[in-house]
Order: sequence, then structure tokens, then C-alpha cells
Amino acid sequence: MPSHVSAEKRVRKTARRTAVNKNRKSQIRTAVRKVEEALASGNRADAAAALKVAEPQIMRGVSKGVIHKNTGARKVSRLAARLKKLKA
Repeated sequence: MPSHVSAEKRVRKTARRTAVNKNRKSQIRTAVRKVEEALASGNRADAAAALKVAEPQIMRGVSKGVIHKNTGARKVSRLAARLKKLKA
């Protein structure tokens, strides 16, 4: 247990921040899963719509520091490439 007031505050802040980050990461995973499910079903319109929702969520996670910049870019790029291949 922390013995200083400032250390106790850090524990509280860390717990709040962890909860927010966990929620944001979960939203990103859900959005990516919806894109992948739409791609697997072969429905172009649903996949494009899901990607349009997922991309801002991924990039918001990048800007908030939940995921690394390159990880976010890689996820968006790979999903977009799979969508493009589906359209071809």
C-alpha cells in the first residue's frame, strides 16, 4: 500500500486511466472484428461501412496513446487492402 498522499493519488489516477484505456481498446477490437466478419461474409457494402466506423476508432486510440502509431496504421492498411481485394 502507498504510504504518501501523492502515491495514493497516483494509484487512484492509474486505476481510472486503466479503465478508460481498457474500454477504448475493447471498442477498437470490436470495431475491427465487425470489419473482419463483414469481409468474411463477402458483403462489400457492410465491410466498407464497418471500416468507415473502425478507422476513426483505431486512430483515436493512436492519438490517446492506447495503441502504437504504427500498429494503428498497420491495422487500417491491412483492413483496407482486404476490402480492396474483396471488391476486385
